[in-house]
Amino acid sequence: MAKVGEIYRVAGPVVTATGISPRMYDVALVGEERLMGEVIKIYGDKTVIQVYEDTSGLRPGEKVFDTGQPLLAELGPGLLGSVYDGVQRPLPVLMNAMGNFIKRGVTAPGLDRKKRWNFSPAVKKGDVVKAGAIIGNVKEGHMDHRIMVPPDVSGTVDWIKEGQFTVEEPICSISGKEVTMMQKWPVRTARPIVRKTMPDVPLVTGQRILDTLFPLSKGGTGAIPGGFGTGKTVTQQQLAKWSDADVVVYIGCGERGNEMTEVLVTFPKLEDPKTGKPLMERTVLIANTSNMPVAAREASVYTGMTIAEYYRDMGYDVSLMADSTSRWAEAMREISSRLEEMPGEEGFPAYLAARLSDFYERAGRVETLSGFNGSVTVVGAVSPPGGDLSEPVTQNTLRIVRVFWALDSKLRERRHFPAINWLTSYSLYTSNLDGWFRKYVAEDFPELRAWAMEILQREAELQEIVQLVGSDALPEEQKLTLEIARMIREIFLQQNAYHPVDTYTPLKRQYVFMKTIKRFSELARRAVESDVPVETITELPVRIRLTKSKFEPNIDEELEAINKEMESQFEGLGGRA
Repeated sequence: MAKVGEIYRVAGPVVTATGISPRMYDVALVGEERLMGEVIKIYGDKTVIQVYEDTSGLRPGEKVFDTGQPLLAELGPGLLGSVYDGVQRPLPVLMNAMGNFIKRGVTAPGLDRKKRWNFSPAVKKGDVVKAGAIIGNVKEGHMDHRIMVPPDVSGTVDWIKEGQFTVEEPICSISGKEVTMMQKWPVRTARPIVRKTMPDVPLVTGQRILDTLFPLSKGGTGAIPGGFGTGKTVTQQQLAKWSDADVVVYIGCGERGNEMTEVLVTFPKLEDPKTGKPLMERTVLIANTSNMPVAAREASVYTGMTIAEYYRDMGYDVSLMADSTSRWAEAMREISSRLEEMPGEEGFPAYLAARLSDFYERAGRVETLSGFNGSVTVVGAVSPPGGDLSEPVTQNTLRIVRVFWALDSKLRERRHFPAINWLTSYSLYTSNLDGWFRKYVAEDFPELRAWAMEILQREAELQEIVQLVGSDALPEEQKLTLEIARMIREIFLQQNAYHPVDTYTPLKRQYVFMKTIKRFSELARRAVESDVPVETITELPVRIRLTKSKFEPNIDEELEAINKEMESQFEGLGGRA
Protein backbone atom coordinates (compact mmCIF):
# COMPACT_ATOMS: atom_id res chain seq x y z
CA MET A 1 0.00 0.00 0.00
CA ALA A 2 1.35 3.42 -0.99
CA LYS A 3 2.58 5.64 1.84
CA VAL A 4 1.01 9.10 1.98
CA GLY A 5 2.80 12.31 2.96
CA GLU A 6 2.39 15.97 2.12
CA ILE A 7 4.16 18.75 0.21
CA TYR A 8 6.48 20.87 2.35
CA ARG A 9 8.07 23.09 -0.32
CA VAL A 10 7.90 23.67 -4.10
CA ALA A 11 10.79 25.06 -6.20
CA GLY A 12 10.04 24.66 -9.90
CA PRO A 13 10.15 20.94 -10.79
CA VAL A 14 11.69 20.12 -7.38
CA VAL A 15 9.24 19.34 -4.59
CA THR A 16 10.15 18.64 -0.95
CA ALA A 17 7.78 16.32 0.94
CA THR A 18 7.40 15.05 4.50
CA GLY A 19 5.65 12.04 5.96
CA ILE A 20 7.01 9.38 3.59
CA SER A 21 10.14 7.24 3.91
CA PRO A 22 11.00 6.15 0.35
CA ARG A 23 14.18 4.79 -1.18
CA MET A 24 16.34 6.77 -3.57
CA TYR A 25 14.88 6.92 -7.08
CA ASP A 26 11.45 5.66 -6.00
CA VAL A 27 8.58 7.08 -8.03
CA ALA A 28 6.23 9.39 -6.12
CA LEU A 29 2.86 10.84 -7.16
CA VAL A 30 2.59 14.48 -6.16
CA GLY A 31 -0.50 16.60 -5.44
CA GLU A 32 -4.18 16.08 -6.14
CA GLU A 33 -3.43 15.45 -9.85
CA ARG A 34 -0.86 12.80 -8.89
CA LEU A 35 1.96 14.26 -10.94
CA MET A 36 4.70 11.71 -11.54
CA GLY A 37 8.09 12.35 -9.92
CA GLU A 38 11.24 10.62 -8.74
CA VAL A 39 13.03 10.76 -5.37
CA ILE A 40 16.46 12.33 -5.88
CA LYS A 41 17.47 13.30 -2.33
CA ILE A 42 16.60 12.30 1.24
CA TYR A 43 17.69 14.23 4.30
CA GLY A 44 16.21 13.80 7.79
CA ASP A 45 12.45 13.37 7.50
CA LYS A 46 12.32 15.32 4.23
CA THR A 47 12.24 13.82 0.74
CA VAL A 48 13.19 15.77 -2.40
CA ILE A 49 11.30 14.75 -5.56
CA GLN A 50 11.93 15.87 -9.12
CA VAL A 51 8.56 16.07 -10.85
CA TYR A 52 8.32 15.10 -14.53
CA GLU A 53 5.49 17.52 -15.25
CA ASP A 54 4.68 21.21 -14.82
CA THR A 55 4.27 22.02 -11.12
CA SER A 56 2.31 25.26 -11.55
CA GLY A 57 -0.41 25.58 -8.89
CA LEU A 58 1.04 23.02 -6.44
CA ARG A 59 0.99 24.22 -2.84
CA PRO A 60 2.24 22.99 0.55
CA GLY A 61 -0.09 20.58 2.29
CA GLU A 62 -1.17 18.64 -0.80
CA LYS A 63 -0.76 14.86 -0.64
CA VAL A 64 2.28 12.93 -1.85
CA PHE A 65 2.09 9.18 -2.54
CA ASP A 66 5.15 6.90 -2.47
CA THR A 67 4.71 4.01 -4.94
CA GLY A 68 7.63 2.03 -3.47
CA GLN A 69 9.04 1.35 -6.97
CA PRO A 70 11.72 3.06 -9.09
CA LEU A 71 11.01 4.45 -12.56
CA LEU A 72 10.36 1.33 -14.63
CA ALA A 73 10.33 0.82 -18.39
CA GLU A 74 7.76 -1.61 -19.76
CA LEU A 75 9.48 -4.01 -22.15
CA GLY A 76 7.68 -6.36 -24.50
CA PRO A 77 5.95 -6.64 -27.90
CA GLY A 78 4.68 -3.30 -29.17
CA LEU A 79 7.75 -1.15 -28.55
CA LEU A 80 8.80 -0.93 -32.20
CA GLY A 81 7.06 1.83 -34.09
CA SER A 82 6.10 3.62 -30.88
CA VAL A 83 6.59 7.28 -30.01
CA TYR A 84 7.10 7.97 -26.29
CA ASP A 85 7.87 10.92 -24.08
CA GLY A 86 10.81 10.84 -21.65
CA VAL A 87 9.06 8.58 -19.10
CA GLN A 88 7.60 6.17 -21.70
CA ARG A 89 4.12 7.56 -21.99
CA PRO A 90 2.87 6.83 -25.55
CA LEU A 91 2.31 10.23 -27.16
CA PRO A 92 -0.16 9.09 -29.88
CA VAL A 93 -2.36 7.51 -27.18
CA LEU A 94 -2.29 10.71 -25.10
CA MET A 95 -3.00 12.81 -28.20
CA ASN A 96 -6.07 10.72 -29.04
CA ALA A 97 -7.29 11.18 -25.48
CA MET A 98 -6.83 14.95 -25.12
CA GLY A 99 -5.65 16.56 -28.36
CA ASN A 100 -2.36 18.26 -29.18
CA PHE A 101 -1.58 19.49 -25.66
CA ILE A 102 -0.99 16.96 -22.90
CA LYS A 103 -2.72 17.75 -19.63
CA ARG A 104 -0.96 17.29 -16.31
CA GLY A 105 -1.31 14.10 -14.34
CA VAL A 106 -2.55 12.10 -17.33
CA THR A 107 -0.71 8.88 -18.05
CA ALA A 108 -0.99 5.73 -20.13
CA PRO A 109 0.90 2.42 -20.03
CA GLY A 110 3.94 2.08 -22.28
CA LEU A 111 2.62 -1.14 -23.85
CA ASP A 112 -0.89 -1.67 -25.22
CA ARG A 113 -2.81 -3.81 -22.74
CA LYS A 114 -5.55 -4.83 -25.18
CA LYS A 115 -3.61 -5.93 -28.27
CA ARG A 116 -3.20 -9.70 -28.57
CA TRP A 117 0.07 -11.17 -29.87
CA ASN A 118 0.53 -14.57 -31.49
CA PHE A 119 3.02 -16.41 -29.23
CA SER A 120 4.97 -19.47 -30.47
CA PRO A 121 6.83 -21.43 -27.73
CA ALA A 122 10.49 -22.37 -28.20
CA VAL A 123 10.66 -24.63 -25.10
CA LYS A 124 8.39 -27.32 -23.70
CA LYS A 125 7.17 -28.57 -20.34
CA GLY A 126 10.00 -30.04 -18.26
CA ASP A 127 12.78 -28.04 -19.92
CA VAL A 128 15.24 -26.32 -17.58
CA VAL A 129 15.69 -22.65 -18.46
CA LYS A 130 17.98 -20.02 -17.02
CA ALA A 131 17.56 -16.27 -16.68
CA GLY A 132 17.49 -14.55 -20.07
CA ALA A 133 16.75 -17.74 -22.06
CA ILE A 134 14.48 -17.49 -25.12
CA ILE A 135 11.18 -19.26 -24.40
CA GLY A 136 9.25 -18.23 -27.51
CA ASN A 137 8.71 -15.78 -30.36
CA VAL A 138 6.23 -13.13 -31.35
CA LYS A 139 6.13 -11.48 -34.79
CA GLU A 140 6.57 -7.73 -34.29
CA GLY A 141 6.39 -6.14 -37.73
CA HIS A 142 8.99 -7.99 -39.82
CA MET A 143 11.12 -8.84 -36.77
CA ASP A 144 11.10 -11.81 -34.42
CA HIS A 145 10.46 -10.46 -30.94
CA ARG A 146 12.14 -13.07 -28.75
CA ILE A 147 10.33 -13.56 -25.45
CA MET A 148 12.92 -14.01 -22.69
CA VAL A 149 12.87 -15.39 -19.17
CA PRO A 150 13.10 -12.39 -16.80
CA PRO A 151 16.63 -11.86 -15.38
CA ASP A 152 15.48 -12.82 -11.86
CA VAL A 153 13.73 -16.09 -12.84
CA SER A 154 15.13 -19.56 -13.65
CA GLY A 155 14.10 -23.17 -13.17
CA THR A 156 11.92 -25.86 -14.80
CA VAL A 157 9.06 -25.09 -17.17
CA ASP A 158 5.84 -26.24 -15.41
CA TRP A 159 3.62 -25.42 -18.40
CA ILE A 160 3.70 -23.24 -21.53
CA LYS A 161 0.90 -22.27 -23.91
CA GLU A 162 0.73 -21.37 -27.59
CA GLY A 163 -1.80 -18.86 -28.91
CA GLN A 164 -2.80 -15.23 -28.74
CA PHE A 165 -2.17 -13.32 -25.53
CA THR A 166 -1.98 -9.78 -24.23
CA VAL A 167 1.30 -8.63 -22.64
CA GLU A 168 -0.23 -9.13 -19.16
CA GLU A 169 -1.55 -12.69 -19.59
CA PRO A 170 0.70 -15.53 -18.38
CA ILE A 171 2.20 -17.62 -21.17
CA CYS A 172 4.12 -20.10 -19.01
CA SER A 173 5.12 -21.00 -15.47
CA ILE A 174 8.74 -21.56 -14.40
CA SER A 175 9.26 -23.26 -11.02
CA GLY A 176 5.95 -21.89 -9.79
CA LYS A 177 6.41 -18.35 -11.14
CA GLU A 178 4.06 -17.22 -13.89
CA VAL A 179 5.77 -15.42 -16.77
CA THR A 180 4.13 -12.90 -19.12
CA MET A 181 5.43 -11.37 -22.35
CA MET A 182 6.07 -8.06 -20.55
CA GLN A 183 9.05 -7.28 -18.35
CA LYS A 184 9.48 -4.20 -16.17
CA TRP A 185 12.99 -2.90 -15.59
CA PRO A 186 14.38 0.08 -13.60
CA VAL A 187 15.73 2.48 -16.21
CA ARG A 188 18.76 3.60 -14.18
CA THR A 189 20.05 0.03 -13.78
CA ALA A 190 21.94 -1.69 -16.60
CA ARG A 191 20.47 -5.03 -17.68
CA PRO A 192 22.72 -8.03 -16.89
CA ILE A 193 25.05 -9.65 -19.45
CA VAL A 194 27.56 -12.52 -19.48
CA ARG A 195 30.52 -10.46 -20.72
CA LYS A 196 31.55 -7.71 -23.11
CA THR A 197 33.32 -8.74 -26.32
CA MET A 198 35.79 -6.98 -28.61
CA PRO A 199 34.35 -4.19 -30.81
CA ASP A 200 35.73 -5.62 -34.07
CA VAL A 201 32.69 -5.31 -36.38
CA PRO A 202 31.93 -1.88 -37.91
CA LEU A 203 28.56 -0.16 -37.84
CA VAL A 204 28.14 0.46 -41.57
CA THR A 205 26.38 3.78 -42.08
CA GLY A 206 26.64 4.41 -45.83
CA GLN A 207 28.18 7.83 -45.07
CA ARG A 208 31.55 7.91 -46.82
CA ILE A 209 33.50 10.12 -44.43
CA LEU A 210 32.30 8.05 -41.46
CA ASP A 211 32.75 4.53 -42.81
CA THR A 212 36.06 5.08 -44.62
CA LEU A 213 37.93 7.65 -42.53
CA PHE A 214 36.41 7.50 -39.02
CA PRO A 215 34.57 4.17 -38.58
CA LEU A 216 32.45 3.33 -35.56
CA SER A 217 32.20 -0.24 -34.31
CA LYS A 218 29.03 -2.03 -33.27
CA GLY A 219 28.85 -1.56 -29.53
CA GLY A 220 31.00 1.56 -29.79
CA THR A 221 30.51 5.11 -28.56
CA GLY A 222 30.68 8.24 -30.66
CA ALA A 223 30.05 11.96 -30.29
CA ILE A 224 29.01 14.61 -32.81
CA PRO A 225 29.77 18.05 -31.35
CA GLY A 226 29.07 21.18 -33.32
CA GLY A 227 27.54 24.63 -33.22
CA PHE A 228 24.06 25.65 -34.37
CA GLY A 229 23.30 24.71 -37.98
CA THR A 230 26.36 22.50 -38.57
CA GLY A 231 24.27 19.39 -39.16
CA LYS A 232 24.19 17.35 -35.94
CA THR A 233 20.56 16.37 -36.30
CA VAL A 234 20.79 15.58 -40.04
CA THR A 235 23.88 13.43 -39.42
CA GLN A 236 22.12 11.52 -36.64
CA GLN A 237 19.04 11.07 -38.79
CA GLN A 238 21.26 9.68 -41.57
CA LEU A 239 22.76 7.24 -39.07
CA ALA A 240 19.31 6.21 -37.90
CA LYS A 241 18.06 5.74 -41.47
CA TRP A 242 21.01 3.91 -43.02
CA SER A 243 23.14 2.18 -40.36
CA ASP A 244 23.05 -1.62 -40.51
CA ALA A 245 21.60 -1.94 -37.01
CA ASP A 246 18.57 -4.18 -36.49
CA VAL A 247 16.81 -1.70 -34.20
CA VAL A 248 17.10 2.09 -33.91
CA VAL A 249 16.29 4.03 -30.74
CA TYR A 250 16.17 7.77 -31.41
CA ILE A 251 16.03 10.07 -28.39
CA GLY A 252 15.08 13.69 -29.07
CA CYS A 253 16.34 15.02 -25.76
CA GLY A 254 15.44 18.69 -25.36
CA GLU A 255 15.55 19.35 -29.11
CA ARG A 256 13.48 22.02 -30.84
CA GLY A 257 9.95 20.94 -31.65
CA ASN A 258 10.32 21.54 -35.39
CA GLU A 259 13.34 19.19 -35.60
CA MET A 260 11.50 16.45 -33.72
CA THR A 261 8.46 17.03 -35.93
CA GLU A 262 10.65 16.43 -38.99
CA VAL A 263 11.74 13.09 -37.53
CA LEU A 264 8.16 12.11 -36.68
CA VAL A 265 6.93 13.07 -40.16
CA THR A 266 9.78 11.62 -42.26
CA PHE A 267 10.51 8.33 -40.48
CA PRO A 268 7.11 6.67 -41.16
CA LYS A 269 7.56 7.48 -44.89
CA LEU A 270 11.10 6.10 -45.16
CA GLU A 271 11.65 2.69 -46.66
CA ASP A 272 13.95 0.27 -44.83
CA PRO A 273 16.65 -0.68 -47.41
CA LYS A 274 16.89 -4.15 -45.84
CA THR A 275 13.23 -5.16 -46.00
CA GLY A 276 11.41 -2.63 -48.17
CA LYS A 277 9.01 -2.06 -45.25
CA PRO A 278 8.61 1.28 -43.43
CA LEU A 279 11.72 2.14 -41.39
CA MET A 280 9.46 2.97 -38.44
CA GLU A 281 8.81 -0.78 -38.00
CA ARG A 282 12.27 -1.16 -36.44
CA THR A 283 12.47 2.22 -34.71
CA VAL A 284 11.52 3.51 -31.26
CA LEU A 285 11.25 7.29 -30.95
CA ILE A 286 11.49 9.12 -27.64
CA ALA A 287 10.38 12.73 -28.04
CA ASN A 288 11.18 15.05 -25.17
CA THR A 289 11.25 18.46 -26.80
CA SER A 290 12.58 21.68 -25.29
CA ASN A 291 9.10 22.88 -24.27
CA MET A 292 8.37 19.70 -22.26
CA PRO A 293 9.10 19.55 -18.51
CA VAL A 294 12.84 19.67 -17.88
CA ALA A 295 12.90 16.83 -15.33
CA ALA A 296 11.57 14.24 -17.80
CA ARG A 297 14.42 15.20 -20.14
CA GLU A 298 16.91 13.89 -17.59
CA ALA A 299 15.09 10.54 -17.49
CA SER A 300 14.60 10.21 -21.26
CA VAL A 301 18.12 8.97 -22.06
CA TYR A 302 17.83 6.20 -19.45
CA THR A 303 14.42 5.15 -20.81
CA GLY A 304 15.88 4.93 -24.32
CA MET A 305 18.95 3.04 -23.13
CA THR A 306 16.84 0.44 -21.28
CA ILE A 307 14.75 -0.22 -24.41
CA ALA A 308 17.97 -0.55 -26.42
CA GLU A 309 19.42 -3.05 -23.92
CA TYR A 310 16.21 -5.10 -24.06
CA TYR A 311 16.54 -5.66 -27.83
CA ARG A 312 20.29 -6.22 -27.42
CA ASP A 313 19.47 -9.06 -25.00
CA MET A 314 17.53 -10.77 -27.81
CA GLY A 315 20.75 -10.82 -29.86
CA TYR A 316 20.08 -7.77 -32.02
CA ASP A 317 22.39 -4.89 -32.94
CA VAL A 318 20.84 -1.67 -31.66
CA SER A 319 21.82 1.86 -32.65
CA LEU A 320 20.93 4.56 -30.11
CA MET A 321 20.96 8.26 -31.10
CA ALA A 322 20.86 10.84 -28.29
CA ASP A 323 20.15 14.32 -29.64
CA SER A 324 21.42 16.07 -27.67
CA THR A 325 23.34 15.27 -24.50
CA SER A 326 23.97 18.99 -23.96
CA ARG A 327 20.25 19.54 -23.33
CA TRP A 328 20.33 16.58 -20.96
CA ALA A 329 23.24 18.16 -19.08
CA GLU A 330 21.36 21.47 -18.95
CA ALA A 331 18.43 19.67 -17.32
CA MET A 332 20.80 18.27 -14.69
CA ARG A 333 22.22 21.74 -14.13
CA GLU A 334 18.78 23.25 -13.59
CA ILE A 335 17.71 20.57 -11.14
CA SER A 336 21.07 20.72 -9.33
CA SER A 337 20.70 24.48 -8.83
CA ARG A 338 17.20 24.03 -7.38
CA LEU A 339 18.67 21.46 -4.97
CA GLU A 340 21.20 24.14 -3.96
CA GLU A 341 24.11 21.81 -4.70
CA MET A 342 27.63 23.17 -5.03
CA PRO A 343 28.06 24.01 -8.73
CA GLY A 344 31.00 22.81 -10.80
CA GLU A 345 32.43 24.33 -13.97
CA GLU A 346 30.00 26.69 -15.76
CA GLY A 347 27.31 25.82 -13.21
CA PHE A 348 27.04 22.15 -14.18
CA PRO A 349 26.83 19.72 -11.26
CA ALA A 350 30.09 18.24 -9.99
CA TYR A 351 28.86 14.75 -10.96
CA LEU A 352 28.39 15.67 -14.66
CA ALA A 353 31.33 13.50 -15.80
CA ALA A 354 30.11 10.53 -13.73
CA ARG A 355 26.59 10.71 -15.19
CA LEU A 356 27.93 10.92 -18.75
CA SER A 357 30.21 7.93 -18.05
CA ASP A 358 27.34 5.89 -16.60
CA PHE A 359 25.30 6.51 -19.74
CA TYR A 360 27.98 5.78 -22.35
CA GLU A 361 29.35 2.77 -20.45
CA ARG A 362 26.05 0.97 -21.00
CA ALA A 363 27.00 0.71 -24.69
CA GLY A 364 28.92 -2.36 -25.83
CA ARG A 365 29.03 -5.52 -27.88
CA VAL A 366 28.14 -8.32 -25.48
CA GLU A 367 27.41 -11.97 -24.98
CA THR A 368 23.85 -11.99 -23.63
CA LEU A 369 22.30 -14.24 -20.99
CA SER A 370 20.54 -16.08 -23.83
CA GLY A 371 23.88 -16.93 -25.48
CA PHE A 372 23.47 -14.53 -28.42
CA ASN A 373 25.82 -11.72 -29.43
CA GLY A 374 24.12 -8.33 -29.34
CA SER A 375 25.24 -4.73 -29.23
CA VAL A 376 24.17 -1.22 -28.29
CA THR A 377 25.99 1.50 -30.23
CA VAL A 378 25.58 5.00 -28.79
CA VAL A 379 26.04 8.22 -30.75
CA GLY A 380 25.50 11.39 -28.75
CA ALA A 381 25.13 14.83 -30.31
CA VAL A 382 26.67 17.67 -28.29
CA SER A 383 25.47 21.26 -28.78
CA PRO A 384 28.12 23.51 -27.20
CA PRO A 385 27.01 27.15 -26.83
CA GLY A 386 28.58 29.20 -29.62
CA GLY A 387 30.31 26.08 -30.98
CA ASP A 388 32.88 26.23 -28.15
CA LEU A 389 34.31 22.71 -27.92
CA SER A 390 36.20 23.56 -24.72
CA GLU A 391 33.01 23.70 -22.62
CA PRO A 392 32.46 20.99 -19.93
CA VAL A 393 29.91 18.73 -21.69
CA THR A 394 32.05 18.36 -24.83
CA GLN A 395 35.29 17.86 -22.90
CA ASN A 396 33.81 15.28 -20.53
CA THR A 397 32.22 13.45 -23.46
CA LEU A 398 35.54 13.32 -25.33
CA ARG A 399 37.18 11.61 -22.37
CA ILE A 400 34.63 8.79 -22.62
CA VAL A 401 33.80 8.17 -26.30
CA ARG A 402 36.18 6.60 -28.80
CA VAL A 403 34.91 8.23 -31.99
CA PHE A 404 34.83 11.99 -32.43
CA TRP A 405 33.09 13.47 -35.48
CA ALA A 406 33.83 17.20 -35.19
CA LEU A 407 31.40 19.42 -37.05
CA ASP A 408 32.91 22.64 -38.36
CA SER A 409 31.14 26.00 -38.84
CA LYS A 410 33.61 27.00 -41.58
CA LEU A 411 32.75 23.90 -43.62
CA ARG A 412 29.06 24.72 -43.18
CA GLU A 413 29.68 28.24 -44.50
CA ARG A 414 31.36 26.69 -47.57
CA ARG A 415 28.26 24.45 -47.99
CA HIS A 416 30.38 21.34 -47.46
CA PHE A 417 28.11 18.68 -45.93
CA PRO A 418 28.43 16.61 -43.84
CA ALA A 419 30.48 19.39 -42.23
CA ILE A 420 32.79 16.96 -40.42
CA ASN A 421 36.34 18.29 -40.10
CA TRP A 422 38.70 15.54 -41.27
CA LEU A 423 41.69 17.11 -39.48
CA THR A 424 40.20 17.27 -35.97
CA SER A 425 37.98 14.15 -36.05
CA TYR A 426 39.29 10.73 -35.07
CA SER A 427 38.33 7.10 -34.46
CA LEU A 428 40.10 4.86 -31.95
CA TYR A 429 38.44 1.76 -33.45
CA THR A 430 40.40 1.67 -36.72
CA SER A 431 43.00 -0.84 -35.51
CA ASN A 432 40.20 -3.13 -34.20
CA LEU A 433 38.30 -2.91 -37.48
CA ASP A 434 41.13 -3.17 -40.03
CA GLY A 435 40.93 -6.99 -40.06
CA TRP A 436 37.20 -6.86 -40.85
CA PHE A 437 37.72 -4.34 -43.67
CA ARG A 438 40.54 -6.44 -45.16
CA LYS A 439 38.36 -9.57 -45.09
CA TYR A 440 34.99 -8.21 -46.25
CA VAL A 441 35.81 -5.13 -48.39
CA ALA A 442 39.38 -5.19 -49.78
CA GLU A 443 42.84 -6.23 -48.62
CA ASP A 444 44.23 -2.73 -49.16
CA PHE A 445 41.31 -0.79 -47.61
CA PRO A 446 43.29 0.41 -44.51
CA GLU A 447 46.19 1.55 -46.75
CA LEU A 448 43.74 3.45 -48.96
CA ARG A 449 42.36 5.23 -45.89
CA ALA A 450 45.89 6.14 -44.76
CA TRP A 451 46.68 7.50 -48.26
CA ALA A 452 43.58 9.74 -48.26
CA MET A 453 44.34 11.08 -44.78
CA GLU A 454 47.94 11.80 -45.78
CA ILE A 455 46.83 13.79 -48.85
CA LEU A 456 44.36 15.82 -46.77
CA GLN A 457 47.03 16.51 -44.15
CA ARG A 458 49.53 17.66 -46.80
CA GLU A 459 46.85 19.92 -48.28
CA ALA A 460 46.37 21.61 -44.89
CA GLU A 461 50.13 22.24 -44.67
CA LEU A 462 50.30 23.61 -48.23
CA GLN A 463 47.32 25.92 -47.65
CA GLU A 464 49.43 27.91 -45.17
CA ILE A 465 51.99 28.55 -47.94
CA VAL A 466 49.25 29.35 -50.47
CA GLN A 467 47.82 32.02 -48.18
CA LEU A 468 51.26 33.69 -48.06
CA VAL A 469 52.50 33.46 -51.66
CA GLY A 470 49.53 32.18 -53.72
CA SER A 471 49.08 28.84 -55.48
CA ASP A 472 50.88 29.99 -58.67
CA ALA A 473 54.19 30.01 -56.77
CA LEU A 474 53.94 26.30 -55.96
CA PRO A 475 55.74 23.67 -58.03
CA GLU A 476 53.54 21.47 -60.26
CA GLU A 477 53.77 18.47 -57.94
CA GLN A 478 52.38 20.45 -54.99
CA LYS A 479 49.67 21.96 -57.20
CA LEU A 480 48.67 18.40 -58.05
CA THR A 481 48.53 17.49 -54.35
CA LEU A 482 46.05 20.34 -53.81
CA GLU A 483 43.98 19.16 -56.76
CA ILE A 484 43.86 15.53 -55.57
CA ALA A 485 42.89 16.71 -52.06
CA ARG A 486 40.14 18.80 -53.63
CA MET A 487 38.87 15.71 -55.47
CA ILE A 488 38.82 13.72 -52.22
CA ARG A 489 36.89 16.53 -50.52
CA GLU A 490 34.40 17.32 -53.28
CA ILE A 491 33.85 13.89 -54.80
CA PHE A 492 34.26 11.59 -51.80
CA LEU A 493 33.74 13.47 -48.53
CA GLN A 494 30.86 15.69 -49.63
CA GLN A 495 27.60 13.75 -49.58
CA ASN A 496 24.05 14.95 -50.20
CA ALA A 497 21.70 13.52 -47.55
CA TYR A 498 18.65 14.47 -49.65
CA HIS A 499 19.75 12.99 -52.99
CA PRO A 500 18.21 9.55 -53.69
CA VAL A 501 21.51 8.06 -54.95
CA ASP A 502 24.13 9.98 -52.98
CA THR A 503 22.42 9.64 -49.59
CA TYR A 504 23.79 6.09 -49.11
CA THR A 505 27.01 4.52 -50.42
CA PRO A 506 27.75 0.82 -49.76
CA LEU A 507 31.24 -0.03 -48.49
CA LYS A 508 32.32 -1.74 -51.74
CA ARG A 509 31.37 1.36 -53.71
CA GLN A 510 33.20 3.60 -51.22
CA TYR A 511 36.30 1.52 -51.87
CA VAL A 512 35.91 1.79 -55.66
CA PHE A 513 35.38 5.56 -55.38
CA MET A 514 38.55 6.08 -53.37
CA LYS A 515 40.52 3.59 -55.50
CA THR A 516 39.46 5.50 -58.64
CA ILE A 517 40.63 8.81 -57.17
CA LYS A 518 43.94 7.22 -56.17
CA ARG A 519 44.41 5.80 -59.68
CA PHE A 520 43.73 9.27 -61.10
CA SER A 521 46.38 10.61 -58.71
CA GLU A 522 48.96 8.02 -59.85
CA LEU A 523 48.35 8.70 -63.55
CA ALA A 524 48.39 12.46 -62.97
CA ARG A 525 51.74 12.30 -61.17
CA ARG A 526 53.28 10.38 -64.07
CA ALA A 527 51.84 12.98 -66.45
CA VAL A 528 53.31 15.83 -64.36
CA GLU A 529 56.69 14.07 -64.44
CA SER A 530 56.35 14.12 -68.26
CA ASP A 531 55.89 17.91 -68.09
CA VAL A 532 52.10 17.93 -68.56
CA PRO A 533 50.68 21.03 -66.75
CA VAL A 534 48.27 20.43 -63.85
CA GLU A 535 45.72 22.76 -65.52
CA THR A 536 45.59 20.39 -68.50
CA ILE A 537 45.04 17.39 -66.20
CA THR A 538 42.19 19.07 -64.31
CA GLU A 539 40.40 19.88 -67.57
CA LEU A 540 40.26 16.24 -68.66
CA PRO A 541 36.65 15.15 -69.41
CA VAL A 542 37.07 12.12 -67.12
CA ARG A 543 37.77 14.45 -64.18
CA ILE A 544 34.42 16.18 -64.66
CA ARG A 545 32.68 12.85 -65.27
CA LEU A 546 34.08 11.47 -62.01
CA THR A 547 32.71 14.47 -60.09
CA LYS A 548 29.19 13.87 -61.44
CA SER A 549 29.29 10.09 -61.10
CA LYS A 550 28.08 9.94 -57.49
CA PHE A 551 24.66 11.20 -58.60
CA GLU A 552 24.24 8.69 -61.44
CA PRO A 553 21.51 6.02 -60.98
CA ASN A 554 23.80 3.34 -62.52
CA ILE A 555 26.76 4.51 -60.49
CA ASP A 556 28.69 1.22 -60.35
CA GLU A 557 28.68 0.83 -64.17
CA GLU A 558 29.63 4.51 -64.45
CA LEU A 559 32.68 4.08 -62.18
CA GLU A 560 33.80 1.06 -64.18
CA ALA A 561 33.54 3.04 -67.43
CA ILE A 562 35.41 5.99 -65.87
CA ASN A 563 38.33 3.75 -64.90
CA LYS A 564 38.67 2.49 -68.50
CA GLU A 565 38.29 5.97 -69.98
CA MET A 566 40.82 7.42 -67.53
CA GLU A 567 43.62 5.21 -68.84
CA SER A 568 43.04 6.19 -72.47
CA GLN A 569 42.73 9.93 -71.74
CA PHE A 570 46.02 9.99 -69.81
CA GLU A 571 47.73 8.06 -72.60
CA GLY A 572 46.53 10.80 -74.94
CA LEU A 573 48.36 13.36 -72.77
CA GLY A 574 51.62 11.52 -73.18
CA GLY A 575 51.78 10.26 -69.59
CA ARG A 576 53.25 6.79 -69.13
CA ALA A 577 50.38 4.65 -67.66
